[in-house]
Amino acid sequence: MLINSSVDEVKKRENSLKIIDSIIKNHGRNALYDLTGLAGGFKLNPQDMDFLETYAGPAMFENELQRLGTDYLGGEKVFAFNRTTSGILATILALVKPGDEVIHYLPKFPSHPSIPRSTKLVGASYKEFDNINDFEVQNNTALVIITGSTMDHDILEEEEFFKIIDISKSKNIPVFVDDASGARLRTVLYKQPKAMDMGADIVITSTDKLMNGPRAGLMAGKKEIIDLIKSKAHEFGLEAQTATIVGIIRAIENFSGKRMIRAFKDKHEIYEALKKDIESVRETPTGVMISADDIIAELKKKGVKTDFTSDDVACVFAALLLRNYHILTIPAVGMPGASATLRIDLAASDSERIDNEYIVKAMIETFSHLSEIVNYKMACKLILYENDISK
Repeated sequence: MLINSSVDEVKKRENSLKIIDSIIKNHGRNALYDLTGLAGGFKLNPQDMDFLETYAGPAMFENELQRLGTDYLGGEKVFAFNRTTSGILATILALVKPGDEVIHYLPKFPSHPSIPRSTKLVGASYKEFDNINDFEVQNNTALVIITGSTMDHDILEEEEFFKIIDISKSKNIPVFVDDASGARLRTVLYKQPKAMDMGADIVITSTDKLMNGPRAGLMAGKKEIIDLIKSKAHEFGLEAQTATIVGIIRAIENFSGKRMIRAFKDKHEIYEALKKDIESVRETPTGVMISADDIIAELKKKGVKTDFTSDDVACVFAALLLRNYHILTIPAVGMPGASATLRIDLAASDSERIDNEYIVKAMIETFSHLSEIVNYKMACKLILYENDISK
């Protein structure tokens, strides 16, 4: 294996960040094509800068956050976290006790690792489902979590969404919706209602996923539940700081969904061009993707076998794509436990500076390069971990 632990995942990420730094310093920011769909950013106004203080800032912006946040997500109250993962952790710390059970329903496995990890941390049991016919709650079920859109952008059907909420409500079990990207994918592209309007008790979204906000989480829900979670967040320092709060506010103000709608229409052109050479490529709501397992399958079709794991190979693919074509995808920079699916997101703002032909050429040529080196362990390790291999 090339990647054996979370430490290795962090080292891989650090190496990719060094490559990004080199690209920007040598060629400028426009030479980097961030197609993760997670670019985010702090689109602050000049007047915001005078209030980025520890206490004055939250006081100044709290009413604006509540007004815009509840309008955007629904619910009675909102709270901002430094990460969506932080909000998930705070929720489980606040609502789940040792010996309880957390049940998670998602459109397709695997779940985001923050959910089972947080459950384990409090000493509760964890069970997940992706088939509505198997879903059930127990007497010790303390929390039901629904994922509206997976890390690979599989969307939960509206009918299943309502059914899970109805089953949970019949047992008086609170429902928490992890709508990291779903708060936009579900509502903008698939015209589903907001999670709170579907009967959820709390919902959280990532403010950098498919919108120009900071890497942070915004939670909305019933006031008494938000207050419990908020208190737990402050106990452990999980809350967002002032600059992040302002960044969230500006992101909500500026969000329109136009790029998502354009990507939803344009993705098929890239898909059709790519599948001539990479048959396993699939369409996503806003682009194309190839899973780690499918990369291995594609290699086998070309007579190339490898002893590395599918995640290893996908990360080498992503590193080559970044190094040689300056195209950034999640496996190159993802946090520990992130999906290794290589996804090209055309809703990313950088997609406006790159043409479809370049993306197709980069993907096909990178796959060819991968085929040549995938059985050379030292070459692959250098690509993942050594920034100056090209020197």
